Amino acid sequence: MIILRLKRGGRKKSPYYKVVAAEKDMKRDGRNVEELGFYHPCANPAAFQLKEDRVAYYLTNGATMSDTVKSLVKKAGIKLPS
Repeated sequence: MIILRLKRGGRKKSPYYKVVAAEKDMKRDGRNVEELGFYHPCANPAAFQLKEDRVAYYLTNGATMSDTVKSLVKKAGIKLPS
């Protein structure tokens, strides 16, 4: 099963995250299927970018989103299929 979630990068106390499509049983920072965007919480204002067409593709094929990715998408005002 595919899940859309965040993969951590960066250095200590200066994180950035990649939004990735990964198998549900893989490690947080393990192998992923595809990179779909990024989130930089330390930027001012926080930067968030997403490939909406690819996210829509995964969601229509049965993927789920983590709670954090759901809240980021909602906060950014991006309309995606349920």
